[in-house]
Amino acid sequence: MTDWSRLHHAYGTAEDVPGLLDGASTDSQSPAWDELWSRLCHQGTVYSASYAVLPALTQLARQWSTPDRQAPLYLAGSIVISTDRPHDWEDPRVTYTSEISELIRLTEEALQDPTLADVPGTYVDLLATLLSFQGVEVWGEQLEGLHEGEYEVSCPACASENFVVFGEYGFFSTTDSMYMNETAAKKIPLQPTDASALEGIARELHSRALADNQTDVAGKLTYVFGEARCAECDAVFSVADAVTSRWGR
Repeated sequence: MTDWSRLHHAYGTAEDVPGLLDGASTDSQSPAWDELWSRLCHQGTVYSASYAVLPALTQLARQWSTPDRQAPLYLAGSIVISTDRPHDWEDPRVTYTSEISELIRLTEEALQDPTLADVPGTYVDLLATLLSFQGVEVWGEQLEGLHEGEYEVSCPACASENFVVFGEYGFFSTTDSMYMNETAAKKIPLQPTDASALEGIARELHSRALADNQTDVAGKLTYVFGEARCAECDAVFSVADAVTSRWGR
């Protein structure tokens, strides 16, 4: 049995975690989830108690339906992917192998839920969670840009900040942070990669999105793994490389 008094979270001893887990277990929308996030994954930082809670989160995800299990999956994924961790703790994918394996399976099931067809944002969040459990660097944390419809990256040639936009406002690069308004800002069309030319993680994500009937997500992925032209110096650069350069470790 876990001795929570010997573990810590963002605000001190973790003795309050079992009570919060009990509250969260009754309702996937319970305020207790916000309290758990605040304590166990505070601004992306994790603690000794964060890893100790993974078995409980796995159990909750196992017991709940695919829509309800999103809450424990998201928290567990954020804990696992975090690199802001106690320096003397091993990678949770090593110490919690069986839990991670089951969390992957449960996330796979959730991704195949047909109700996600109308909520691509949730699908992307779950896909990012799956990548987190699989230990995929950068994209496990930064796939959210696909959901939000933009990445802010530096041009590798001149270092100017570019907004690479794909979604309701169009598909372009610009240096104007207010691009969503009607302005005279320079907007340069993006160049998507042909789906047949995608490789590695790009091909895996694209094929997965198509298999899950997420055609909009699949289409946006060809832009994320395509090319942009800097709106300041006109240099052409890989969007994915720029994302990896900014958030890679």
